[in-house]
Parts: sequence; C-alpha cells; structure tokens
Amino acid sequence: MRAGMAYLSEDRKTEGLITAMTIRDNLTLASLFRLFRFGTISQLKEREAAGKWVRELRIVARSIEQTVGTLSGGNQQRTVFAKWRAAEPRLLLLDEPTRGIDVNAKSEIYKMIDEIAAQGLAVLMVSSELPELIGMSDRIYAMRGGTLVAELTERNAMTQAAILAHILLGVRD
Repeated sequence: MRAGMAYLSEDRKTEGLITAMTIRDNLTLASLFRLFRFGTISQLKEREAAGKWVRELRIVARSIEQTVGTLSGGNQQRTVFAKWRAAEPRLLLLDEPTRGIDVNAKSEIYKMIDEIAAQGLAVLMVSSELPELIGMSDRIYAMRGGTLVAELTERNAMTQAAILAHILLGVRD
C-alpha cells in the first residue's frame, strides 16, 4: 500500500472481505489512516466515505450498516473494489476479478474496470478466462513455468489460439 499498489484477491470471502462486518467497516479498512482525527476514527468521515463509494460503485444494499456476508456475490465484489479504490492506489492488481459472480455482475465489473482505467489508474489483471483477458486488455503477457514467453500488444494477435500456443507450447514471439 505504501508503494501505491492494491491487491484484489480472487477469494473475496476469505481474503478480500470480513463478511461478518458491515459494508462501512469493510469499505474503510484500507484507508483508515484518512479517517483519524485526534487519535480516534471520525465516525462522520467514515460514514461519508462509505456512502460515497457505495454510490459510486453502485453497491446495492439497504444501508452501509448491512453485513457484507448478506450481499450478493456481485455486490461483495463491488465492495472489495470500493475498499481498494478508497485507498487511492496507483496500481490495482486484480486476481480473477469475476470469479464466482453471475453474468450480469461480470458485465458491471468489466464496466467498473474500464472506468477505473479511464481515470488513469493502472490495472493489472490475472484471469484464467481467455475471453475475459482478450476483451479487457490493452496488452497480454503469457507465461509458462514462471517465465514470460510472450507479450501480445496487437488486437489481432490476441486470440485464444495464440495465447494457448504461448502458454501450453512455450511458443515465443
């Protein structure tokens, strides 16, 4: 976090959220340092920050006091995104960002990623879903056995067949 990086884990329930806590608590966890006033957390600032991110990332909930574990998978994922956006990183590392969510929620997550990138935040996404990578990426790096084997920057070179050839066969550019 000090280096300006945030990591959105593929397992939101065990690594990305504290499901027994409220949306407000989860949203402000990564940015608590901004909420301190005279040695205590400003409840007002915390509520304002949480409300802002709920609105901005369109989290559907009764209130910011709703327990995160009661949200749908898509809204839980939006909550994780909001938590890290509130931390104001320069680089957002996304590990399987649409894992375990329905098709409609995936579409919303894709829009969110596009908006984040358009605002100038660098996004590095890891995904095992090749159509997702192809659709969301400006550049794709293929690795085999921990070694970089290809960098695909041309849209017409970003095909499932090309990516698989690099990954499975170790074909180098």
